[in-house]
Amino acid sequence: MRPRPRGGPGAVTLGAVYGAALLLSLAGFGSTLWYGVDEPGNALAFGTLVVLGEFARWGAAPGEREPAPLAAAGALAYALLGASAGTATTHGALQIVAVVVAAGLAGIVPHLARGRGPGPDHLARRVLTVGFAALCFQPLYNSGALVEHLGQGPPYALFLLLLLVLTALCDAVLAALVLRARTGFPYGPLLRDELRALLGIGSAVCATGTVMALGVAAAGLWALPVLAVPLLLTQVSFRRYAAVRTVNRQTIASLARATEIAGCTPPGHARRVAALSAAVGRELGLSGAELAVLEHAALMHDIGQLSLVDPVAGGATALLPTEEQRRIALLGGEVVRRTGVPEAVAVVVERQADPYREQPQAARIVRAVNAYDDLAGGESAGAALDALERLRLGTARDYHPDVVECLARVLARGGAAGVTSVATG
Repeated sequence: MRPRPRGGPGAVTLGAVYGAALLLSLAGFGSTLWYGVDEPGNALAFGTLVVLGEFARWGAAPGEREPAPLAAAGALAYALLGASAGTATTHGALQIVAVVVAAGLAGIVPHLARGRGPGPDHLARRVLTVGFAALCFQPLYNSGALVEHLGQGPPYALFLLLLLVLTALCDAVLAALVLRARTGFPYGPLLRDELRALLGIGSAVCATGTVMALGVAAAGLWALPVLAVPLLLTQVSFRRYAAVRTVNRQTIASLARATEIAGCTPPGHARRVAALSAAVGRELGLSGAELAVLEHAALMHDIGQLSLVDPVAGGATALLPTEEQRRIALLGGEVVRRTGVPEAVAVVVERQADPYREQPQAARIVRAVNAYDDLAGGESAGAALDALERLRLGTARDYHPDVVECLARVLARGGAAGVTSVATG
């Protein structure tokens, strides 16, 4: 769960996005009810495809920006449908919005019944992006200007592809804007994450949407089930990949809990450090693979204590002499390497006790956040303020000043409550 802003620019942004999506949906339903449904066969076919795509959706996880790619491709293909079996279509942009919204709502009902449906952000983005594509394409096609200038050959297909790419870019901008409004994280890294995701399943959605629109234009609605198969197979592969990744996250989380089970660290310490480190990393502009390495290292940062003969009192390594901290960190790095976790994670774990000028960014974050949790003890606001003050006093050597200030800003916004972390995966 991400925190919902109670006021300020974030709430205004979300209100504007939701309001625009709602107004566009109401306009679509109103126009369709008033004028009726043009070409109901096409509307039923593409609506069914969207429903099936929503039925087959998987739960969104970090790195998965589009958990229902078949539904997205079908909706975009309907938005760019200019002809069916060689006959020009007459449906407009508002009917497309109405059909996609109705089909999307019908398709998510089973997921909502199980408490696993998409959030309002996803629904609003779907409405706005499909509306954008339809409003860019349908007036040009219905006026005849598009066919007159481009014909029906490769230039027309290239135009459809470019329009879908532009639509995907707009969706990425909108997704990053919404996430920025919810979390307050810097916009740049969030946008980079969204754009990077377009190279994966996003490119498959754009390509399939284009091929669907062209296939139906040439061969009719019989092309839809044939063209949907490759994307459906891709979706199955992604689900398997997501399952493997989930197992890996659970394995790392289990290894991190070993220090708690052994009595080396307080309960929940590793999870708190991982979640808060991720929030600080976002604040500092980390994204993608960098955040994954940071979270994994934060989860396993205390694993070196399992090699100690005498456990550290309370598990608070921040209170130990520097040389002892470094020895435990090196032991932890060796343990992490034996688990098969990527080398980058082991490097962060073993360098977390070095002077910050010699550390990689992730190690700086883990060291500061671990020290904060050790010193604050999760007891009171006064203890938290004292812990932050001690970190500020240590910025000459132990803690990077930028990391400490980012930590203070994250805590001022409510801490790590809004960070989706691998610790809970």
